[in-house]
Amino acid sequence: MARRTPSQRTQKPSPLVGEGGNSNRICVAQIGAAHGLKGEVRLWPFTEQPDAVARYGTLRSEDGAREFEIESMRVAKDHFIARFRGVSDRTAADALCNLRLYIPRERLPEPEDAATFYHADLIGLEAATANGELKGQVIAVQNFGAGDILEIRLADGRTAMLPFNDAAVPAVDLAGGRIVIDPPADWLQD
Repeated sequence: MARRTPSQRTQKPSPLVGEGGNSNRICVAQIGAAHGLKGEVRLWPFTEQPDAVARYGTLRSEDGAREFEIESMRVAKDHFIARFRGVSDRTAADALCNLRLYIPRERLPEPEDAATFYHADLIGLEAATANGELKGQVIAVQNFGAGDILEIRLADGRTAMLPFNDAAVPAVDLAGGRIVIDPPADWLQD
């Protein structure tokens, strides 16, 4: 999730990442290497609450062809160790390495407040000034530790970063497909 914060505050990283902008599917986890011999895998959730991935029900591969159900999951060092129904040996677990897992957007709860957004809902929005001048389109939401940053593809093909805070992004209109931006005067200078 991304939170539009007051410009003086920072926000801890929120790793939920959507794929494909305004997509109907949200990437909630990625499978890592096999763990042991009995079909367990390392699992990296992209959810704000890491253990929530186990509550979303059936997960699907990126192409939608395969379904996965978490049978068990336990905390490890910086990830989880998970067992999926039907995966019972190391060979089957190895075949899943680096597979991203998705759920339909409608399975996610609505954000708790009006200043919180799913990354997938922001990606694809037009970025325009208050007077309506179109500057570009949001292509990603980044967080390098000091708060969420919108990556915007400009009309000339370049990309520019803009803090996702009240000062730089005073309005978000999901229904209208647009954010209003108020970038600093030197925003596009090298």
